Amino acid sequence: MSKKEEFKIFVKNHPELIKYVKDDDMTWQKFFEIYSIYGTDNTVWNKYFNEDKKESIGISDIIDMVKKVDLESVQKNITNISKVVDLIQSLITKDEIPQNETYTPRPLYKKFED
Repeated sequence: MSKKEEFKIFVKNHPELIKYVKDDDMTWQKFFEIYSIYGTDNTVWNKYFNEDKKESIGISDIIDMVKKVDLESVQKNITNISKVVDLIQSLITKDEIPQNETYTPRPLYKKFED
């Protein structure tokens, strides 16, 4: 198997390299040169592989995010949303015809209060 074919297999096993090429941070030629010089199991690849691992969220990350939430702001927003919903409900119920009142049309043969 040629070095080029081995490199293609290496890239298929590490698709995170594609991001660097798409972002114009690296070229395939530079990656191939690194691959040719250092091989697959060198620490030079750590800076390209470890960044995607940082994106995974752990329990400690979630706890940190919850600590940063401003509960007063959340409460104000919930109160405002509740007021808007109440307003919309009151507008809808004013326009509705009460269910107990039914419309009975005037017979055609009768004129005004015959």
